[in-house]
Amino acid sequence: MFVRNAARTFALALGLVALLATASSASAADPAAAAPATTTAKKVVNVNTASSDELARLPRVGPSLAGKIVAHRDQNGPFKRAEDLMEVKGIGEKMFASLKPFVSVSGPTTLTEKLSSKGTTAKAAPKTKGKPAAPASEKAVK
Repeated sequence: MFVRNAARTFALALGLVALLATASSASAADPAAAAPATTTAKKVVNVNTASSDELARLPRVGPSLAGKIVAHRDQNGPFKRAEDLMEVKGIGEKMFASLKPFVSVSGPTTLTEKLSSKGTTAKAAPKTKGKPAAPASEKAVK
């Protein structure tokens, strides 16, 4: 009887050790789950302090619209809330919806590179000139 109880106790202890080992290795293998969400910095542009170059980093905002935002800010004072950007000519509800995650009215500007309209960093597409050049043999025939 003692042997039977000892075997059960040993099996139970072995099961607990295996469970603890699995749980600790799962948390070590998934650092995103273990790390707090505050470690990733949100990339935003403070529309009250940003220059037109910094504003142009926002998705769908070019130099012209960035200039309009700065002019509106100069004429009407700082934006009280992000939604006030819709008062700028050229920014409607649809465009504001794409800008909202990257806009703040306080704090520092942390966005350092241009974002595409999908919120990812924009990559310069290779530019092509009009028509491809005709081969030399075709030029000689004409």
